[in-house]
Amino acid sequence: MTALLGLALALTLQTTPADAWTWTLYSGSGPLVLANEIPDTPRLRATLECAPGSSIVRLLLYGVDPTTGIATVTSGAAVANTEVQARRGRLEAMLRADHPVFAAFLANGKLNLAVGEQALPVEIDRANLSKLRRFAELCTG
Repeated sequence: MTALLGLALALTLQTTPADAWTWTLYSGSGPLVLANEIPDTPRLRATLECAPGSSIVRLLLYGVDPTTGIATVTSGAAVANTEVQARRGRLEAMLRADHPVFAAFLANGKLNLAVGEQALPVEIDRANLSKLRRFAELCTG
């Protein structure tokens, strides 16, 4: 019985709770990065990267099937098309921070990238929307 309790405790300590995922804004001398991550680990779901003032956002999605081609990006009623590329185990797409799709994303925190049969949602919860808005503000300069 004690061995079972010890095993259960060890497994509990090794697992990461689902709510450990968060959005973190990194700014400094390099590019701006808004990362969906488990802090202090290498685990990432998505990052948004931008050179301050450039208005060009690079969206990187991790842990998805690698593919290339044209993606349809939607947020709310706004729609855009962008090219996606598979690079180093992640999917990369470029967006404009001043495009209506990005403006809708700022408002609702929901963005969907559709490539072929794959639907790749990016969602920022209400508690972290201010980080996305700050990212956009710094990105657009």
